[in-house]
Amino acid sequence: MNEENKSIHEFDLELICEYFANLKRQGPGSPEVTIKALSFIDNLDDKSRIADIGCGSGGQTMVLAQHAPGNITGVDIFPTFIDLFNRNAEKLGLQDRVKGIVESMDNLPFQDEELDLIWSEGAIYNIGFERGLHEWRKFLKTGGYIAVSEGTWFTEERPAEIEEFWMSVYPEIDTISNKVAQMQKAGYIPVSTFILPENCWTEIYFAPKVEADKRFLEKNAGNKAAEEFIANQQHEARLYNTYKEYYGYAFYIGKKI
Repeated sequence: MNEENKSIHEFDLELICEYFANLKRQGPGSPEVTIKALSFIDNLDDKSRIADIGCGSGGQTMVLAQHAPGNITGVDIFPTFIDLFNRNAEKLGLQDRVKGIVESMDNLPFQDEELDLIWSEGAIYNIGFERGLHEWRKFLKTGGYIAVSEGTWFTEERPAEIEEFWMSVYPEIDTISNKVAQMQKAGYIPVSTFILPENCWTEIYFAPKVEADKRFLEKNAGNKAAEEFIANQQHEARLYNTYKEYYGYAFYIGKKI
């Protein structure tokens, strides 16, 4: 495998955590996108139970909490992220109804039909889109919603370099129509789908990483694994700038039937 086409999962987890803890967001997105996705969800009130799965340090969760009623549980496997998450909730005065817990997304601590909404921005790929839709469905009440953003092909055909990159890091990437069909097959009514704007990648995700890369390399000077990890991250940014008309993230919103 091309060294630069390594999946992020092949790197040391502590390195990944240390790096991404310095970023406000751990993936492409924006407050505007979170609010737009939320606008398609109509079942929430003060008693609603919401889970943000793969929440990271909670960039999107806090936006969700400021625009939706109910109690939100953020779930992430990294304790560092959850510490940051709970501190962020406290800073915003949201700690009474927003709480982060350390759990794995393939072993969630929820009861059957406990949740009104499952949220996951740029994280469902860790378990796989289809598997996540199937396994998480049981936690939703009938009529409850799932809203996830996911790597997506925008065209039926694309250049070999970008095809090979995605096939090596996330073979489940697919076209919008195929993802919507998978959602329907998993037992949801597809409610809405939209593509995330380019600025979610360029301004909000990649731009802050320039400074983060520099600081991370200075702190880990001489650490080959750290250097390889940053090279991998920079390769991903270059690919996006070259091939962004062929792929990106799309939001998928479904209602459990």
